[in-house]
Amino acid sequence: MAEMVNVAVDAMGGDNAPVEVVKGAVDAVNADKRVKVFLAGRESVIKEELQKYTYNAEQVEIVPAEEVIETGEPPVMAIRKKKDSSIVKSMYLVKDGTCDAFVSAGSTGAVLVGGQVIVGRIKGVERPPLAPIIPNIKGVSLLLDCGANVDAKPSQLLQFAKMGSVYMESVIGVSNPRVGLVNIGVEEEKGNALTKETYPLLHNCPEINFIGNVEARDIVYGEADVLVCEAFVGNVVLKMLEGVSGALVEKIKGGMMSTTRSRIGALLVKPALKKTLKGFSTEEYGGAPLLGLNGLVVKTHGSSRANEIKNSILQCIAFKEQKINQKIKEKVVLEN
Repeated sequence: MAEMVNVAVDAMGGDNAPVEVVKGAVDAVNADKRVKVFLAGRESVIKEELQKYTYNAEQVEIVPAEEVIETGEPPVMAIRKKKDSSIVKSMYLVKDGTCDAFVSAGSTGAVLVGGQVIVGRIKGVERPPLAPIIPNIKGVSLLLDCGANVDAKPSQLLQFAKMGSVYMESVIGVSNPRVGLVNIGVEEEKGNALTKETYPLLHNCPEINFIGNVEARDIVYGEADVLVCEAFVGNVVLKMLEGVSGALVEKIKGGMMSTTRSRIGALLVKPALKKTLKGFSTEEYGGAPLLGLNGLVVKTHGSSRANEIKNSILQCIAFKEQKINQKIKEKVVLEN
């Protein structure tokens, strides 16, 4: 019998909490018997939401937490002062080994700070990167960092490349993943001081499959499986992709409804189009793991709905079963 994967979930975090978060948690346990969810938050509110659904009660547990860390609060202060918050109590469940992972759609800053301060970094990991899966025309890529380290050093980007390669190969199943350095040109001498110093480190690293620089326009064409950059660049890339995807969907819908002929055509292409657009939806791939911690921390979009919460919880199963942290220790830390 497979070992249970225990996942703490911030029931109070995000724009659509607790309704969508609780629904996503229930969908996750109904989809896979290997996962148990610990819903942290206001007990009465969570119980009220759970009454709407049918699920195996042994796979869901409520962790009472009366405080909520709001998005606008200073992260460090909030983590220190709000000990009875859903984020802090969940983090301690990971720290003490009760849970294998933590999922939250709440304050990004609090999740990042809590991950490092409470859960803690794997010894030897300089900085943990936030690493979302992003869709492309060939499949998916891992973008790291997208929000945790805006002033990263070349040695840290090298570790990002190693951790990203471990994740893509073990969790996503990409053999010998191609690593690209996000840059303004493909030539080795292009870029700023950071990319120029990082390039030779990646080029001379035998543990990764480095293919060189990757320009932003080539990201959506799947030129690399692991995209390495510091968080300022990564966050701009991520937000731009999300914005363009949303704008294109609206534009396509508007064009299809513009005339009688286009409406008829829309009915014919709707099944194929729906399937194609689903592949480019970020919610299908779950949240962004914060790699390099002693336990798994996953940050989902603040606007996450049930499907993204469910997928974020389910991705924790592969992370544990594939022993990602052990592999990071072996590939990233011990080989340094």
